[in-house]
Formats: sequence, structure tokens, C-alpha cells
Amino acid sequence: MWRGLWTLVARAARGPRRPCTRQGSGAPAPASGATVFALSSGQGRCGIAVIRTSGPASGQALRSLTAPRDLPPARKACLRLLSDPRSGEPLDRALVLWFPGPQSFTGEDCAEFHVHGGPAVVSGVLQALGSVPGLRPAEAGEFTRRAFAHGKLSLTEVEGLADLIHAETEAQRRQALRQLDGELSHLCRGWAETLTKALAHVEAYIDFGEDDNLEEGVLDRADSEVRELEVALGAHLRDARRGQRLRSGAHVVVAGPPNAGKSSLVNLLSRKPVSIVSPEPGTTRDVLETPVDLGGFPALLSDTAGLREGVGPVEQEGVRRAQKRLEHADLILAVLDASDLASPSSCNFLDTVVIPAGAGSPNGRSQRLLLVLNKSDLLPAGGPDPSADLPPHLLLSCLTGEGLDGLLEALRKELAALCGDPSTGPPLLTRARHQHHLQGCLDALGHYKQAKDLALATEALRVARGHLTRITGGGGTEEILDIIFQDFCVGK
Repeated sequence: MWRGLWTLVARAARGPRRPCTRQGSGAPAPASGATVFALSSGQGRCGIAVIRTSGPASGQALRSLTAPRDLPPARKACLRLLSDPRSGEPLDRALVLWFPGPQSFTGEDCAEFHVHGGPAVVSGVLQALGSVPGLRPAEAGEFTRRAFAHGKLSLTEVEGLADLIHAETEAQRRQALRQLDGELSHLCRGWAETLTKALAHVEAYIDFGEDDNLEEGVLDRADSEVRELEVALGAHLRDARRGQRLRSGAHVVVAGPPNAGKSSLVNLLSRKPVSIVSPEPGTTRDVLETPVDLGGFPALLSDTAGLREGVGPVEQEGVRRAQKRLEHADLILAVLDASDLASPSSCNFLDTVVIPAGAGSPNGRSQRLLLVLNKSDLLPAGGPDPSADLPPHLLLSCLTGEGLDGLLEALRKELAALCGDPSTGPPLLTRARHQHHLQGCLDALGHYKQAKDLALATEALRVARGHLTRITGGGGTEEILDIIFQDFCVGK
């Protein structure tokens, strides 16, 4: 219903001859003079719905719909009767706010209508705004794009706002707030200023190197600044995957032999019946994925087929896919049946997955692994510990829930190491483009150090500085901006 309503309002405001454009595919520049409006709160029935406008005609829109016709005091909520400007019919009694530019979210004149959230009220107010001359419905992300165009937000702060809107866990919220507060953009600007100083020193040497007025050690200072920046960039690039895991979720793969209780563990951690549980071996034949919140950190939990040999072609394909997922896992939850540790399938799993993961791969990359012994409720009380010779492990009963708190705490610690602590330390790189530009900057600094000619050295510094400015939005292409702003809903 809401989508249909928005379509009708858009057609009424734009007129029949306006060509259709893809939503979010390039909002008009603020200089075009257009004033946009949209429902900014969540769609559907609610107590209060927020409708906002941005642009030079926002004051006229506020006057057209409210009585009395004068604008309310800036940034102060006032109770007003809203009426249709064409018929004079009352629409709602609402709170209205007036934000004159540039002291507003977008930097333009803005107005907000806090109306009752019923569909009829929202529909009436949107259609009334569509009838005001100079107003049109906003594209997806257009309000935030205008804020970026007016210098209210850097591109990294825009990305932080998008991440905050989509945050589902405590850690994601903390990281998004830090990026929205400008920590990453301030860091990149500081690095860019360092390169600007180094570039100025090199160019001063080129222009005035033969003069006695130029103090000694100019090039040495530039080289020192570049070396310090290389160290800082290298440290951030080594941690680049942590921020991306925090934003998208760490990949946690649950693996083990058949009937170890992998699917039961996935259902227990996700708090819903994701996987079919059956005593028949080979029930899970494909990779089943579900996003979960584990101790405040996001994770993509994958239930895989039991690892064994000598099965049919369908299950064997499931085993192959499970092994493929294990290769790319950020964390392996290795599950064994505590009452069946001596079986050939359990021993084979220990030898081929658990022990190699702890020892590390030939390329030096060791995978994080938690060994979980499930079905602890089947162990005889007071009997000998059958797991004494195993690597460090956790006892769990998916049936009774005993041991779950210990497992969740262990998972929280592992995910904190994988994703980083969003509350402390330097800001994390949450997107692949951040990593791309930092790597490009580092490569350019390498060219600077190798350059035999000072002119080539200055060009390398310019290239390096350009990569840093593009992280915060300087010199970005329209195509990149389109992709970023498409993450926003209409009205943000």
C-alpha cells in the first residue's frame, strides 16, 4: 500500500511528461533549486510519522499547509493545524519544526511535520505537499546527498550514517557512531595534511634549492614524514578485514562428522529452527546460512554437511561444499559427539580439521577454531573424562543447554579479536573502497621512495594524497557516489 501511495504522489508532483529515472541513480544537485519531500520515519502504521522537506521552497510549503501562515521559531516545535492548500480541508493537528539553512541537516532550508502515523493522514499530507509549486518527491538518499554536497557530512560520515541505520548488533552500532562522528575522516584528513607538507617541502627544494635562504634538511623532513605515514597505513591495512567483518558479519562455520549435533547447535545459537534435526546421518546436505548476534557481534552462521567418506553423490557434493566453506571461514566451530570420540569419523575429523587449524596452514595463516564436545548429557556421571587427550575444548549439551553460557563467552572473545573493539583503538576500515585507496596511497609512497627524479617524486606524493582525499569524498566520481547513496531509504 505504501509503495503504491508513494507512486501516486510522485506522479502527481512530477506531472505526466516527466521521464522516469531509476531511484537513487543520481539525485539532482542542490543548485537546481528543487525542494524535495519524503516520509522519513518507518513505513506502516505508527504513533508518529515524520515527513520532511529540504530546499528553498520549504518555508513556502510550511506556510501553505499550516495556520497561522507565519513560520514558527527556528528549531522549536509548534502545534499547528495542517490543511490541504487546494481545498482547505483539515488533514491533521501536528507538530511542525522549521530549520533555516545553513543550520540544518542538509544545509538548506528544511521543515518537518510530525503527524499521526495512520495511512490516511500520511497520504493526505504527502499529496498536499506534492501540490505545492516547486516541490517534488525525494529520491533514495537524496537528503543525505544534499548534506554531503553542502559539506555537512564527509563521505565516510555518510557511510557511517548508512551503517547506523542498518546496524543490528551492539558492536555495529558503536562502530557506526564512531564513523558518523568523523573519526575516520579526521584521520584521513590528518594523513592528507602530512602529505601536503611533504609535497610542499619537495616542491620548495625544486624551486629554491639553489638559494641560500632555504633551510637545510627539507628533503630529510619530507622523507621522515613519508616513512611515518607508511607505518601508520601499513598498520591500518593489516586490520582492514576487521572493520569489514564488523560491518558485514564474521563468517562462522559449524563443522563436524555426521550426527555430532551441528544443526542442533545452529538452532540453539540462532534461537530459531534454521536446520532440520534428525538422528539419521547426512540430513544436512547443503550449506545453510543465518545471520546471528553473538555477544553483540554480527556473525553469519553456516551449518554444513557432516564430513565423511563413502556416501552418495548428493551428500558428497554437500561434503565438498562444506570443505570449501571451511577454507574461507573466519572462525570454525568444530563439533564432536562427546560420547563417541573414539569413532573413525571423529578421529578423522580431529586429524584433518581440528589439529591442522591449530597448527596453522603452510602459508602461515592459522584459522581460529573452537572445539565443542556436544551431547555432554550422555556422559556417565563420575566416570573417566574421555576428552583428556584432546586440544582445549568446551563441553555442551544442546539438549539441556548446559555449557551454553561458556560457549557464548568464548564466541564473544573470538569475535572481538576478529572484528576489533569498536569502542577503543583507531577507527576501523569498514568498506573495500577504504582498503583500496589506502593501498593505493601506500603504493604511491613506495614509488616516491624509488623515484630518482624529484619531479616524479612530487607526482607520486600527489597521487598518494589523491587516494586519501577520495576516501572522504574529494574528487569522487558520480558513479561511486550513486552506489553509496543507494544504501539509503527514501527520506534519508
